[in-house]
Amino acid sequence: MSYGFEVLALVGGAVLLAAILAVRVSARAGLPSLLLYIGIGVLLGDSVLGVPFDDADLAYVLALAALVLILAEGGLTTDWAEVRPAAPLGLALSTVGVAVGVSVMAVFGHWVLDLDWQLAILLGAVTTPTDSAAVFSVLRRVPLKPSVRGALESESGLNDAPTLLLVTAVATGAADDVPWWVLLAMIAMELVVGGALGFAAGWLGARLLARAALPSSGLYPVAVLAMCVVAWSGASVLHLSGFAAVYIAALTLGNADLPHGRATRSFAEGVGWMAQIGLFVMLGLLMSPQRLTWWHLGAGFVAGAVLTFLARPLSVVVSTAPLRVPWREQAFLSWAGLRGAIPIVLATVPLAEDVPGATDLFDLVVVLVVVYTLAQGPTLPYAARLLGVTDTGAAHDLEVEAAPLDRIAADLLHVSIATGSRLHGVEVAELRLPLGASISLVVRAGASFVPSGVTRLQRDDELLVVAPRRVREATEGRLRAVSRHGRLAGWQDPRGTGNG
Repeated sequence: MSYGFEVLALVGGAVLLAAILAVRVSARAGLPSLLLYIGIGVLLGDSVLGVPFDDADLAYVLALAALVLILAEGGLTTDWAEVRPAAPLGLALSTVGVAVGVSVMAVFGHWVLDLDWQLAILLGAVTTPTDSAAVFSVLRRVPLKPSVRGALESESGLNDAPTLLLVTAVATGAADDVPWWVLLAMIAMELVVGGALGFAAGWLGARLLARAALPSSGLYPVAVLAMCVVAWSGASVLHLSGFAAVYIAALTLGNADLPHGRATRSFAEGVGWMAQIGLFVMLGLLMSPQRLTWWHLGAGFVAGAVLTFLARPLSVVVSTAPLRVPWREQAFLSWAGLRGAIPIVLATVPLAEDVPGATDLFDLVVVLVVVYTLAQGPTLPYAARLLGVTDTGAAHDLEVEAAPLDRIAADLLHVSIATGSRLHGVEVAELRLPLGASISLVVRAGASFVPSGVTRLQRDDELLVVAPRRVREATEGRLRAVSRHGRLAGWQDPRGTGNG
């Protein structure tokens, strides 16, 4: 009797558990977990334990699937209120910044590394984009100003799309058939229309779910992810940017008033972690340390230095020139341009297309990503504090979950008071919630009770707040204002939203 499937399941489960436990190690070290996952893949590979894997086509397909889920998780868990002010900067970095970075790295690759122009442009295209998985996993542990966080997250969510289109066009030779300005116009068109399709899918999906009465709360997260996948696949079928579509669709869905929104985001985070683990372990299997030579090590190190200290800062300066971004924020944006899965995944495209020299390019990119992730990841918290771009109010914010109460046209808000929140010690009556809103229940230390006007809130309390739909946003805004600024927040603001 064969036990092949059982052995495969046993090994897969063990690898998954090891990868999950590795998250704690990477968090303590301030490193993206991708490095540990790639290490697990290398350990399993043919150079050590002997698991063979060299199918670049399959790796590319699986990597696309994983990136769709990672981008969906990033969009669903991104706060649009933070991203919106920084959206122009994020868009500039993901377009103008990418163009500058690709140009600098292509010139370096051709004239310094002596690559032909096809490989040189591919080097620039695969190394320039920041990685959404690395950015979402590392920067969300660093309390950054919303403008900086929003710019980095929106950039990492959007810059995959133009670089994938460019890499595919150059690797397949399609870029040779049209003038460069036609290629740029095609990329811009695919981005814009793909993003519009993603917004339409997210908008329609949010309204559909808001009115659907599904028999189980567990179906809502699955439906949301399915809508994100539909946005990606629909855009791809129409030869539009699927990456832009899935990120915009997820961003739209994640910031809509969806039933069981908190559960949906938690589910998406779990799926995102699974996708990251599978993606990086697979990429570790695909690489082979035995292939590395001194040329790969030296070229990867020098190329990373040019990318980190010349191409990235120049792209940030050019992108931010019309936006008047303070120099401290520019400096942090330059240093926080994390690379991770995206460059390695993009490097599999030339492999799949049998581009001459693609294997050397892949190994060079792996060296670059590993070395400079080790250099940049652990230093980000210190760099943020040194440059003064940390957000001192982040510890005072609230987690708010909403569920609809359709029969009375109201929403039930589930509010979790963080440890550093200034709601601690505030009496219920001092909240001055909008007319019609009230705290119906307080859960404290595992026990629940109905509060009175003189009940003092405490850290780690959980509140159930009933708010008529017309004042739901004002209620949430007032709670957040008091959480950040205390009981006197917005005292002179007649709306009670804490803007005064």
